[in-house]
Amino acid sequence: LAFCQQLVRSIAHFQSQGTREAELRLYVSQVTQVSALLRSVWEAEPDTLLPSLQELFAVISAADTSFEPSVALASLVQHIPLQMITVLIRSLTTDPNVKDASMTQALCRMIDWLSWPLAQHVETWVIALLKGLAAVQKFTILIDVTLLKIELVFNRLWFPLVRPGALAVLSHMLLSFQHSPEAFHLIVPHVVSLVHSFKRDGLPSSTAFLMQLTELIHCMMYHYSGFPELYEPILEAIKDMPKPTEEKIKLILSQSAWTSQSSSLPSCLSRLSGKSETGKTGLINLGNTCYMNSVIQALFMATDFRRHVLSLNLNGCNSLMRKLQHLFAFLAHTQREAYAPRIFFEASRPPWFTPRSQQDCSEYLRFLLDRLHEEERTLKALSSAKSSESIMKEESQAREAVHTTQVFTEAPCMGSEERTLIEKMFGGKLKTNICCLNCKSMSQKEEAFTDLSLAFCPPTSLENVDPKCMEHSEVKDDYVAQSSTLATSPAAETPLSNLEVNHGCDTIMNEGTIEDFSNEPNSENTTISELKVQSNGDMSQSLVGKNTLSVTDLLNYFLAPEILSGDNKYYCEKCASLQNAEKTMQIIEEPEYLILTLLRFSYDPKCHIRRKILDNVSLPLVLELPVKRATSPLAVVSGGCSVVVHSGVSSESGHYYSYARNVTGSGPSGLCHQSTALSLVSPQGKLFTEESPCTVVENELDTEMPREWFLFNDSRVTFTSFQSVQKITSRFPKDTAYVLFYKKQNSTCGFNTNPANGLWVNGDPPLQKDLMDAITKDNKLYLQVRWKLASQEA
Repeated sequence: LAFCQQLVRSIAHFQSQGTREAELRLYVSQVTQVSALLRSVWEAEPDTLLPSLQELFAVISAADTSFEPSVALASLVQHIPLQMITVLIRSLTTDPNVKDASMTQALCRMIDWLSWPLAQHVETWVIALLKGLAAVQKFTILIDVTLLKIELVFNRLWFPLVRPGALAVLSHMLLSFQHSPEAFHLIVPHVVSLVHSFKRDGLPSSTAFLMQLTELIHCMMYHYSGFPELYEPILEAIKDMPKPTEEKIKLILSQSAWTSQSSSLPSCLSRLSGKSETGKTGLINLGNTCYMNSVIQALFMATDFRRHVLSLNLNGCNSLMRKLQHLFAFLAHTQREAYAPRIFFEASRPPWFTPRSQQDCSEYLRFLLDRLHEEERTLKALSSAKSSESIMKEESQAREAVHTTQVFTEAPCMGSEERTLIEKMFGGKLKTNICCLNCKSMSQKEEAFTDLSLAFCPPTSLENVDPKCMEHSEVKDDYVAQSSTLATSPAAETPLSNLEVNHGCDTIMNEGTIEDFSNEPNSENTTISELKVQSNGDMSQSLVGKNTLSVTDLLNYFLAPEILSGDNKYYCEKCASLQNAEKTMQIIEEPEYLILTLLRFSYDPKCHIRRKILDNVSLPLVLELPVKRATSPLAVVSGGCSVVVHSGVSSESGHYYSYARNVTGSGPSGLCHQSTALSLVSPQGKLFTEESPCTVVENELDTEMPREWFLFNDSRVTFTSFQSVQKITSRFPKDTAYVLFYKKQNSTCGFNTNPANGLWVNGDPPLQKDLMDAITKDNKLYLQVRWKLASQEA
């Protein structure tokens, strides 16, 4: 027994003294002879095996940095009976005397054994230990080891003798490490050169390995979508290799993930590295919170909105707006590469959203804006009530009554100065006209909106169909057009209800009542969430068969007249019965920031599942929005600001990330200081035309300012370009634009950037003292931790 243990220690100290092939061959031969001797003893005296393995583990788990055991120990692995794997791994992973640091050290050194040319079963033991640690939820060890060793394992693929074992371990590491793209992205820069090497090799074995590697890479790119700049070279390199089906990819991913990882991982993922070269701050994914991260980054990049939020005096207030201000301040001024928005997430998450599950970013955005709007209205109402109470104490009872009546009757009718910040930034107005086709009476409704939800145009089945004869059942259940409304009067304070949209978008929409602003006796309250039953015949047929729709096309369809008939007939008060009617919608007041949601999710009644409409939609850099008003009927030109992309094939899964443009806000003059690319569309261009404004813009993209577009993908922020935004769906078919933000040009609602108001940083207003102190304290703490870690590594 003592002899066996000493032999293990001797092999651990046996290092090769040369680098030439002959010397290395002699070294490997000598190690092989000694390990064979040890195997003979184990076979003759079985009781010596377990103590020998305990000695082996003691050697490789030692924390002594002055001694690095030889990889020659790998030669012993092939002599350990495979039937002992289960017992030994369970014993190791459940032994309370084995500390995490020792286990980490041992696992790292076992992975180093993959370099030993003649070793057998090393990958089997390594993978077994990785699975054993996952079974007892030692995720910190798994994360640390994976990030430390993934590049070394990938590098072993260059050497044919050890390639099979290295590929097995690499596959297990990547496919089990499914909570973050960090490990995969460590090897991404090296993939293309290895692929080219395999192709040049031309050997059957190299081709077989390349096919396995390609399948693995496709699985990873599918799981971690949203990095087009990183994956573009890889896709080009493997374009002639077979691609696994989506069903196979899902099967592979589902079989390999750490099953209990969700509750333990986010706290381990904050990497202590500084901001990226973009100068922007990422948001840490707290567990399927990409839907929130993508929306927050889009709102943050809405410059005027951000500056208004940062300038608010909210000291002593624990409102959601205060928490948003706190989040925006840290995004603007932290030294961290990525910030963890835990407080804001808990405060802003809709109560029906299940934690750690994927949600709809559009639904979250509507809920967030509505909460902020209602919160401000409530605070203003309380402030008005307190003001009236103080006045009542000083005035007569008669005057009190008059004044009180005025306060509470006038408060809901907010003037331009009384509108909430959400109304000022995102609020627009729609007018809906419904004309009874029997008596020709007209009903008009006006309502506020914060976003417009655009349905996709009808399919080719509408060709050669007379719209006047179409029954509602052919189209109604398939296409809808909606907008999210803001409550602005007592009549609109009905509790919001959830409307699940069928065959449009499977988000849950806010449905509010519409206030009737007309004096016609037959006008009635309705909702903007009416189904778009049939579109104008010319409009439908002009859009059928187009290879690529544009946002302009979807706006055309949204605003096109429709006939209400069949099951969707209009109740006419004058006729006192259901009648066919024509409905038209007009935008009568444009918002400062126009939010458009493309209704991409639909219900498949045959398969009883929700599917995603993957049609590519051309995104114009500038958008002409038709506004019907007496003073200026010309279209309002808006410039591209942000695009939230959904990657995936259903609303219940996938990933969100966002593109955003660094657009300078409105200056004191009220004019937007934006690049000339925003005004490339000819003023004579009409919205209802065949040619999209995007076709005009694309010819002039050379004028785009360098490094003014950013890609926000949770913690990662990189530079990108508008060309990448336009090409995303054609290159990555399941990555589609979902929510769009456009900034109005020639705005008169800009933020006054007067330096006299205090010290401005990058155009943003100065922060409240307590908020600036909190950021300064956090930055100091963060830099101290980084300095300590750097010192330890040195």
